[in-house]
Amino acid sequence: MTVTVTENAAAQIARQLRRRGHGLGLRLGVRQAGCSGYSYVVDYADEIAADDAVFEQHGVTVVVKTADLTYLDGVEIDYTREGLNETFRFHNPKATASCGCGESFAV
Repeated sequence: MTVTVTENAAAQIARQLRRRGHGLGLRLGVRQAGCSGYSYVVDYADEIAADDAVFEQHGVTVVVKTADLTYLDGVEIDYTREGLNETFRFHNPKATASCGCGESFAV
């Protein structure tokens, strides 16, 4: 099982951690929400629990609860800028559908 991070996303994660002043990396998860069923949850990872999977790429760490890998295995995290908008983008091969606004997905 794997989660990958693009260089752009890794650079943004590193910037946010430096600005915050502490933290181990990015925590990625899912929760039931949105019109398609699940939405991504992004937070800082301040600790690693026994049931966490840890992925390290481009000098940053991404932490995912093992149970969430059912929905996130193979996901690629990217960071894009379009005009004034900046956001993390998730390319999830397990997603069978997503809502029009891109905030939620189905598996």
